[in-house]
Amino acid sequence: MKRLTLGIGVAAAAAAGVGWTIARRLTAPVSPRAFDLTVHGVEHDNDGDLIVLDRTDQTTADGIYNLWFEHGGWAQLSTEVHDRGPTRVARRITGRAPGPIPKAGDRASWSGIYYATPHEAGLDARNITITTAAGQCPAWRIDGDPSTWAIHIHGLGSTRAGTLRGVLAATELGYASLVVTYRNTEGGPRVGTGRSTLGHTETEDVDEAIGYAVRRGARQIVLFGWSMGAAIALQLAARPRHEGLIAALVLDSPVLDWTEVIKTNCTRSGLPAAAGYLAVPWLTIEPLARLVGLPGPIPLRSFDWTARAADLSTPTLILHGAQDDSVSIQLSQALRDARPELVELDTFDADHTLAWNTGPGRWHAETTEWLSARVGGAMSTCDWT
Repeated sequence: MKRLTLGIGVAAAAAAGVGWTIARRLTAPVSPRAFDLTVHGVEHDNDGDLIVLDRTDQTTADGIYNLWFEHGGWAQLSTEVHDRGPTRVARRITGRAPGPIPKAGDRASWSGIYYATPHEAGLDARNITITTAAGQCPAWRIDGDPSTWAIHIHGLGSTRAGTLRGVLAATELGYASLVVTYRNTEGGPRVGTGRSTLGHTETEDVDEAIGYAVRRGARQIVLFGWSMGAAIALQLAARPRHEGLIAALVLDSPVLDWTEVIKTNCTRSGLPAAAGYLAVPWLTIEPLARLVGLPGPIPLRSFDWTARAADLSTPTLILHGAQDDSVSIQLSQALRDARPELVELDTFDADHTLAWNTGPGRWHAETTEWLSARVGGAMSTCDWT
């Protein structure tokens, strides 16, 4: 009996340790970009330059991407993939930051964040700050119709530059845009231990951006949310005081149920999906959440939109990749099926938040057409390329 009791105690302690570890990794403070690719050379031909990289699922993926370099700078890559033997490929450089061209031996990071700044996206933006309880949150403001604003919300571990892919659509439609940051992200104010609360406290920071827009004439607002940014957008749209103000949601790879997302990422990391349940108490029970380093518990149930489908009242466009192994497309399909009168789902052959990269023209066209049918406002003369 003592051996049985001891065995149960050891198993319980091990399970608790796994749950604590998962919760800590999920909410970890923002970390530096990982430069895990090696540049093997740069080739030159009559059409320009090609960069030679290791052959991986990323470097052979269809679409346009950005390569960020450890020593600074970036290079935009075309969709062309050139074979360079069994272990290497070459991608054509279509644009790059000013400065020295990369060389063999440089370290790089693959990214779907195609535009580094609004200028690279052809946008005329100015730097502002949004005052929040967490501190001053930097934002980019792109002017347009003062009555119709779009607010663009990036995801966990990403940056506001990632949302510039969607700002192009809002700009073509003539909307003013705010590209925001929030607490404990790159560029945002650091609060407490710097840990993410998975959209819980971050929602308050983005709510202040809504107030900023309203004070400057906004009569209707479209929220663009990417991954966790979509979870934030849904929380804001559900607030009674925003009824009649938030006209539409555009959500890319949305987090619609954190528990399921945690399970999916456990599988991705080689753990059983059920291990994800072990993290839930560490996120939702106050004493345990504080041991993780969080300021308090996270109400994960309020982020479960497959269960809260009846609470959705805002027209919603979801763009999601069928190959997403971080946030399963099945969650988006379930919400679409539960509220087909409000939710439209466009599926891409893409991984997490990379739908635009695999089909920028299609992503742009479907988004602008959907919004044009649901949100009023003047069209601008901006051309998207």
